[in-house]
Amino acid sequence: MDEISALQADILKTLSNPHRVEIIERLAHDGPCEVTRLADLIGISQPNLSQHLAVLRSAGLVEAARSGRGVQYHLTDPELAEACRMMRRILARRLARLGALSSRADEQLDTPISL
Repeated sequence: MDEISALQADILKTLSNPHRVEIIERLAHDGPCEVTRLADLIGISQPNLSQHLAVLRSAGLVEAARSGRGVQYHLTDPELAEACRMMRRILARRLARLGALSSRADEQLDTPISL
């Protein structure tokens, strides 16, 4: 396995938590943000958010920068949010295909069997 594939797998593991994906989306949409505001936007406790931010920081996906008396978090690479959005589009298409398959299966179940 090459080094890039190993790094990619590590990043994907880091993003395997829905709160972390939402943090990425919020930072991409709202820009640099303090922990208190980010916790309010996402709807989780500040300690919980801080834990997620620590994981994202250790993976190199977000950075913290002092801003006056507070600390603001920002994405290290804006394309990270686009990668997450691309995955959402892929998953939406997959769900649509599965929904279509399910509908066809339901129709077949409702069709009488002719002998």
